[in-house]
Amino acid sequence: MKKLIILTLSIFLFSCSKKQESQEEQFETNTAKDQITLNDAQIKSAGIEIGTLGNEEISEKITLNGMVDVPPQNLASVSAPSGGYVKYTKFMPGMHVNKGETLAILEDPQIVQLQQDYLLAKSNLSYARKDYTRQNDLNKSKAASDKVTQQAQTEAQNQNILMRGMAEKLRAMGINPENLNAGNIRRSISVSSPVSGYISNVNVKIGQYVSPTDKLFDVVNTDDVHLALTVFEKDLNRISVGQRVFAYTNQNPEKKYAANIILIGKDFQPDKSVVIHCYFIDYDKNLIPGTYMNAEVETNSETGNTVPDDAIVTWEGKQYIFQEVKPKTYKMVEIKIGNSENGRTEIFNIDQNLKNKKFVTKGAYALLMGLKNVEE
Repeated sequence: MKKLIILTLSIFLFSCSKKQESQEEQFETNTAKDQITLNDAQIKSAGIEIGTLGNEEISEKITLNGMVDVPPQNLASVSAPSGGYVKYTKFMPGMHVNKGETLAILEDPQIVQLQQDYLLAKSNLSYARKDYTRQNDLNKSKAASDKVTQQAQTEAQNQNILMRGMAEKLRAMGINPENLNAGNIRRSISVSSPVSGYISNVNVKIGQYVSPTDKLFDVVNTDDVHLALTVFEKDLNRISVGQRVFAYTNQNPEKKYAANIILIGKDFQPDKSVVIHCYFIDYDKNLIPGTYMNAEVETNSETGNTVPDDAIVTWEGKQYIFQEVKPKTYKMVEIKIGNSENGRTEIFNIDQNLKNKKFVTKGAYALLMGLKNVEE
């Protein structure tokens, strides 16, 4: 195994020409001081680059998870205003519908009966009003008693109430009572979508009898989609309305979706978490409700010493960077790492005397392989 690692290092650091083979023999290490020395060809082959520590602002981040959600006002459960048999429907989950578009057509004798009852009530109201007018005129001339006049008035009022109630039932079914007459009585009614969006559930089929309490369709309006994230109690004091959130899916973690926190829940779930709601700045319609997402929330920002991510190597559970102690000679320096942002990582435990020194910013793992393989 040891021979294999050394061979790999030789291939990675040095070319296979005879001239470079002689240069490989000049490869020097000092294991006691964790130092390694390379020649010019080895430095070029390993892609070693040198730089100094940066002093940059790094934001502390909280990682959360949740899902794409739709507020209640954008969810619609569609039911029938009256019972009936389903005579027509063509929709399946995932299909788009517009507000007012017909989702299903129902037929039932009760629909016809209600229209008949309305027309009869309308006719009776007309007769009752005329009768009240006649009885009232007779009462003024003392030809009719007050009791008969009051009965006529009550009958007219009752017929008016009955007709108005039936008219509202017809409107709920989508039938305009003002245009209804004996020649245009319908036996079917339409069930329409109350919002524009896509259908998420279909619970009916042709020939099925449905009642007003049955849920026929679920329609989701994606014009106003939120990101609902779970925040645990220990992180809650670091969250505030207006903070920027960068969300991503497990399938494509490189693509970030920016959002702002707009609402923080006021009650704890059984696991001592709170749900926060975020509004996507530029919503991607490919993110359908229910999509699981991770998110990073930027909290406090601090200025500190930073290096490129490629400058940091890990060995036996610890992190190191390589200091250039003299030209072509590099020494491992143990560090502690902090937050990372935009390809740079905050580092700690750096001696004040080293802050102005030069460090390897690229090719650090090649040095680690060379140094530790020789030690073995």
